[in-house]
Amino acid sequence: MKPTLLVLAAGMGSRYGGLKQLDTLGPNGESIIDYSIYDAIEAGFSKVVFVIRESFADQFKDRFEPHLKGKIETEYVYQELDKLPEGYSIPEGREKPWGTGHAMLMAKDAIKGPFAIINADDFYGREAYQTAVDFANNSVVENEYAMIGYALDNTLSEHGTVSRGVCDTDAQDNLVNIVERTKIGYLNNKVVFYEGEETTELTGKEPVSMNFWVFKANFFEALEKGFVDFLKEKGTELKSEFYFNALVDTMIKEDKATTKVLSSDAKWFGVTYQEDKPIVQESLQKLIDAGIYPSKLWE
Repeated sequence: MKPTLLVLAAGMGSRYGGLKQLDTLGPNGESIIDYSIYDAIEAGFSKVVFVIRESFADQFKDRFEPHLKGKIETEYVYQELDKLPEGYSIPEGREKPWGTGHAMLMAKDAIKGPFAIINADDFYGREAYQTAVDFANNSVVENEYAMIGYALDNTLSEHGTVSRGVCDTDAQDNLVNIVERTKIGYLNNKVVFYEGEETTELTGKEPVSMNFWVFKANFFEALEKGFVDFLKEKGTELKSEFYFNALVDTMIKEDKATTKVLSSDAKWFGVTYQEDKPIVQESLQKLIDAGIYPSKLWE
């Protein structure tokens, strides 16, 4: 069964100031999502499921359906605060979404086989999608998942520090641990992370997570149970979030799953702030000039 691509696109982009999922970055009005879906089609994905909000559903569909119709099957699911298991309700005053694990859970009925999950506003590169498809097609162990690991120095910014999940792996390239480093950047042409005033040098080749994972459909069962456990413990809090990668970490540590870290040499880039936009536009133009993408993506 060919894999499905699950795109997390429900966030409105508060730091960015607007619906950045629809922002035009390519030379003919393409968004990062356009390039992601183009790469996914080329790699062999058969379907794309978008997790969005109902409030901008029509705008979103009008933007993408004309390009994607006839090229790949599409489906839309909605992440809303009130989409909770029976017996649970929104605590008074909560406005924050329930997190990536909840967003992922919205797609449970739309996905039947193996699937990959990505952020809508991250550019992952053609090679990463091919790596994900190869894993989905070849992995036969039911509770074996995968994460596309990017070389740290392919994910850094020239304009300040970034937060990255640095991965520890065993001899079989299985994920053992993810350490969240909240301040990583360049210092005197070296890659370092900051802890207070202290800095520790890194090689720049460490694999980091950029939220590109590959799962089997059975992960939804663990996700449902995990979300109920989360609501029992933190459901009355106003800002706690349920993250799917935290659940994977728990399953690894409890020997309920393994996760391969699949190395990718692809150059990642993303749009967090408006100031990132010209850098992304320049990066895309270089890929077009190199013949990786046509100038007009959906001709």
